[in-house]
Amino acid sequence: MRDPYDVLGVSTKAGAAEIKKAFRALAKKHHPDAHGNNPAKVKRFQEASAAYEVIGDKEKRAQYDRGEIDAAGQPHGFDPGAQGFGGFRPGGAGPQDFESRWGGEGFRAEDIFADILGGHSGRGRRRPQPRKGRDYQFSATITLDEAAAGGTRRVVLGNGRQVEVRIPAGVKDGQQIRLRGQGTPGERGGPPGDVLITIAIAPHPVFTREGRNLRMELPITLKEAVLGAKVQVPTLSGPLTLTIPAHSNSGQVLRLKGKGLPGAASRPGAGREAAGDLYIRLVVTLPEKGDAKLDAFARTWPADYDPRAKLR
Repeated sequence: MRDPYDVLGVSTKAGAAEIKKAFRALAKKHHPDAHGNNPAKVKRFQEASAAYEVIGDKEKRAQYDRGEIDAAGQPHGFDPGAQGFGGFRPGGAGPQDFESRWGGEGFRAEDIFADILGGHSGRGRRRPQPRKGRDYQFSATITLDEAAAGGTRRVVLGNGRQVEVRIPAGVKDGQQIRLRGQGTPGERGGPPGDVLITIAIAPHPVFTREGRNLRMELPITLKEAVLGAKVQVPTLSGPLTLTIPAHSNSGQVLRLKGKGLPGAASRPGAGREAAGDLYIRLVVTLPEKGDAKLDAFARTWPADYDPRAKLR
């Protein structure tokens, strides 16, 4: 979609009155009722209306100028710096937070059409049409464990009404959850708006996400690396026993299949995606304060191999 300023033919420094005047002129010139629904005029009229919806609104214009929304008025992904609207409280444990971005009521390009157009084609003023209510938009940060297991949250809307939000197991970072009909009421018999919640997954102290796969570093002793061992490792579904092969080196990666993030349903009624894997990087770790017996062994050990031979 073209830049709204270019569509209306105004500069980025134009005042609100100048922007409104430019839109009024384009609306009169290209309104479909005045041109028998000519496709080219319809397209130009829709383009001008969409542009005015963005830069004709003070808050949306500021968001667009800051790069928070695009030319269509849609957010560029997760936006933790958006303006709040009302109070929001998470309904679960942990440091999660909900944040609201609301389009606001009381502004639409078509609200000034009656003032601009009056009637067309000899039929008098057009009857007001039903209009869908506004959507509420939230951002929610959840833990990695919640993303894996799912859960529920309570959202408090700007009017004080509370709604329960189900977080599906396997939800993806950046995924949007829609609660249909939970937004503001429609006008003149139109349907209500929706509640849209964009999910962000907080960093985890042990695991690093790579899509549905997880990665972690596992410290092991020198003895475990040389002789091999069975050790416990954490996973999102609880600790598991991992077999470390004998003669393992630092940097060696082992895989636990299916122990990453669970797969989500790709669409209603469809099967679930495959779960990710857990990749474990071994890190041979010596005692922090040293060990006299290990020092004595190292002095007598011949170590007749060159670990840096490949570097020459």
